[in-house]
Amino acid sequence: MNIFLSYILLGLSLAAPIGPVNAAQIDRGIRGGFLHSWLVGVGAVIADGIYMLIVYIGVVRFLETEFMQTLLWLFGFFILIYTGIETIMNAGKIHWQYARTKEPLIKAFLTGFLMSISNPLTILFWLGIYGSVLAKTAAVYKTSQLVLYSGAIFIGLLIWDIAMASVASSFRKYLTSQLLVTISLLSGLSLIGFGCYFGFQAFENLFT
Repeated sequence: MNIFLSYILLGLSLAAPIGPVNAAQIDRGIRGGFLHSWLVGVGAVIADGIYMLIVYIGVVRFLETEFMQTLLWLFGFFILIYTGIETIMNAGKIHWQYARTKEPLIKAFLTGFLMSISNPLTILFWLGIYGSVLAKTAAVYKTSQLVLYSGAIFIGLLIWDIAMASVASSFRKYLTSQLLVTISLLSGLSLIGFGCYFGFQAFENLFT
């Protein structure tokens, strides 16, 4: 049980660093409440699960090719810039009433999924972290335990998602309208900043 819990904690620690998905969750939580924020995280977790599976079955070398990484950098650049601009444009629509956004829930899910699946850093991240976990666990435990501990990492990711959605949606009840707008603007700028970084990486891959 202690080992299982340690893998849950590993999942939590892997999800905790602030990135574009967390920025999007904060914005969706403020504008749309818990469900929208949670679905952004669920989309990202599903993408993480796909990369975990790719590392597990050993076909990650295809994604490590320069062509695929450039394609993913460009895709991520467009997704993040678009989402960041949309976030900034919608920031002024937050009022004292904290009206719930009419954004479709599927859009919130796809935002998180596309942000995570298009991030080459996610591939390298899971290759390095999960790859080493696989190597260590496979050397000591059976395949059934390997699946169990991989599930524990996944549970950790989901717990962080719920925590982020809860905090983000709770903030909207206690913050002033002006501060909510400011946070939304900062989230948008953060997404654009990540997008510019992705674009720079794509440019380097293409022209160097």
